[in-house]
Amino acid sequence: MGPENHNDDAENGALLDEQPAWQYEERDDGPEASTPGDRICICSLGHQTREIKITPFFPWIQESLARFIANHLPKQRHKAALLAFFYFCWLLTFILVLNHSAQAGNIEGYGKPQPIWCGASFWNPGNSCGLNGNRCRPFDNATLAFRCPANCKAVKVLNPHAVGDQEINYQPYVIGGPTRRKENFTIPDTVYRGDSFICQAAIHAGLVGNDNGGCGVALLSGPQSNFTSTKRHGIQSIGFDSSFPKSFTFISGLSSQCVRDLRWPLLAVTCGFTTILSLCTTSPPVFFCSIFTMLFFHVGLVSDPPNHSDYASLTSLVIGRFLPAAFVAFVIYRFSVKPQQTGLTANIERTVLWLGGAWVGGLNNYTFAFIPLQRLTPHDLKVQAGAKLALVLVVLLIFTIALGQVWYLRLEGRFPRYLAIYSIFVAFLLLCVALPPLNLRIHHYVLALLLLPGTRPQTRPGLLYQGILVGLFINGVARWGFDSILQTTVDLRGDGQLGSLLPDITAPVLGSSNITFLWSRPPHPYDGVSVLVNDVERHRWYYGEGDPSHTFYRNDEMEKEYFRFGYMSGSETGDFTKAGVWETDGGFKEMEPGPSK
Repeated sequence: MGPENHNDDAENGALLDEQPAWQYEERDDGPEASTPGDRICICSLGHQTREIKITPFFPWIQESLARFIANHLPKQRHKAALLAFFYFCWLLTFILVLNHSAQAGNIEGYGKPQPIWCGASFWNPGNSCGLNGNRCRPFDNATLAFRCPANCKAVKVLNPHAVGDQEINYQPYVIGGPTRRKENFTIPDTVYRGDSFICQAAIHAGLVGNDNGGCGVALLSGPQSNFTSTKRHGIQSIGFDSSFPKSFTFISGLSSQCVRDLRWPLLAVTCGFTTILSLCTTSPPVFFCSIFTMLFFHVGLVSDPPNHSDYASLTSLVIGRFLPAAFVAFVIYRFSVKPQQTGLTANIERTVLWLGGAWVGGLNNYTFAFIPLQRLTPHDLKVQAGAKLALVLVVLLIFTIALGQVWYLRLEGRFPRYLAIYSIFVAFLLLCVALPPLNLRIHHYVLALLLLPGTRPQTRPGLLYQGILVGLFINGVARWGFDSILQTTVDLRGDGQLGSLLPDITAPVLGSSNITFLWSRPPHPYDGVSVLVNDVERHRWYYGEGDPSHTFYRNDEMEKEYFRFGYMSGSETGDFTKAGVWETDGGFKEMEPGPSK
C-alpha cells in the first residue's frame, strides 16, 4: 500500500476527513526510522517499500482545532457549509479592502490621480521621442496627478541606458534631485530630468513612501541644466552636467485624499485566513485548492501585480492566467502534494513549514529581492555584480537539498523511478539548449515544476521545500504568465542593445562655437543616420538628402555636449555609439568603442 492509496476519503472535498487520523488505532507495521519525528513503516514486505510519515510533536495540540470541528460538526454537509462560509468571509473581506485600495481618491484642484506603474516616465528612450523630442511634448506648463504603487524603489533598469557618457544598469533610474546642495531642501527645490521614473523620483523627493506608495502632482518645468546626483530615501540619483529639454518637479502642500497601497493590510487578511484554514483541515484537496487559489489572487492583484492601468483590466488578466494555472495545479497536487499531505495531522508544523514556505515563495519580489539574479541570461551573469557567485551558491544549495530528498526517495523505494523522471527532464533541457535559434529560459514556474516531484516524501524539510516551490510557481504565473521556456534573442533582449553596426564618424571639425561631424554612406540595409545630442535626437539624415555631415552650435559655453550616432533603416534605429564629449574648453573627447542604447 503506497501513500496514494492511503486515506482515499480525503478526496471528498470536505473541510475535514469523515474519520480523522486520530480516530484510527495506531498500527505497528514495522520498525521506526532513526530520523526523529518521522515514522517509517514497511508497507510491502516483498519489496521492502517504505512510506515516510511525520509523527507530530504534541499531537493533541496540533490536532485540537480539527478535532473540535470534527466533534461538533460530524456530518459532511455541516463541514461543507462551514467551508463555504469561510470562503465567503475571506472573499468579502478581500474585495472590500481591495476596492478601497483601488479608489484613487482626490487631489484638490487636480481631481482623481492617474494610477501609473513604477517605471512610468515622461520621455521615451533613444530617439523614440522623435526629432527634438516633438513626440514627447509638452515640455512645460503641464501637470500630471498620479498615484504610485508600493515597492517602487525595487524597480531597476535591466539593460544598459546611456546618460551622457555614463552607462546606467541594475539600479533605479532617477536623474537629478535637489537644485540646492543642502540637507533641508524642500520638494519644489527638486528637479528631475524628463526621462526619470516618476514614482522613483517622488520617493527620492520624499513626496511618496516606498512601503505604501502615494499620490502627488508632477509639474513639467521645461529645459533645465546640471542635474545633481544625491542619495535620498534609499535611492541614489544620477547626475547629468548638461541640458535637457524636458524636466519636472513636484507640487507640495496640496490637500489630497489619497488612498495608499493597501498590500500590507491585505497581506494580513489573506495570511490570516490561510493560517486558519491550514490549522483546521486535514483534507489535502481542501487545503491545497484553497491555499493555491487564495495565494494566486493575492499575488496577482495585490503583492506583485502585472503592470496595469486600472483594476478591471488587471482582474481580467489575472483570471485569464488563473485558469491554465489551475490545470497545472491539479497535476502538482496529484503527483506531489497529495502523496505528501495524505495522512498528515501535524497541522501547526504544516502551517509553519508548508504554508510559510508558500508565502516566502509567493512574495519572492520581497523575500528574494536581495539575490542579484533578476534574469538567468548569459549577459546578466556576465555584467551584473555578484550574479555568478549568487548562481553558484544557489546551485550548491539546490544540490545539497536534492541529496537529502534522494535519501528519502531511496528509503521509500522510489529512487529508480524518480531517477528516470529526472533523466528525462535533463535530456529535454539539453535538447532545448542544443536548438541554435532559441535560448533556454528557466522561469520561476519552470524551476518549480522541475523540482516539485522530488518533494513527494512526507518529511519536515519536504514540507518547507514544497511550499516554497508552489509559491514560486504562483508568483511566476500570476506576475508574468506562462512565458515560453524557449525564447528568441529578440525576446531576451527587450530594450537592450541590438548588436548592430555602428556609424564610422571621422574626427570632427572644431570651430570657436561650433562643431561639424562627417560620416560615410550607411551600408545595406541602413539608409540614414540619427544624431543624439545630450540624449535627444537633434538631427536625422537619409541618403540622397544632402551631404553626410552636420554642424552643431553650442548653446552654453559652460556646458559639455554629448554626441551619439546610430544607423537608421527607415524609421527603425540600431544601436548608437558611445558618447563623444565636446568639452567646455573647446576640445573633443573621442567616442570609446562599443554600442550604447
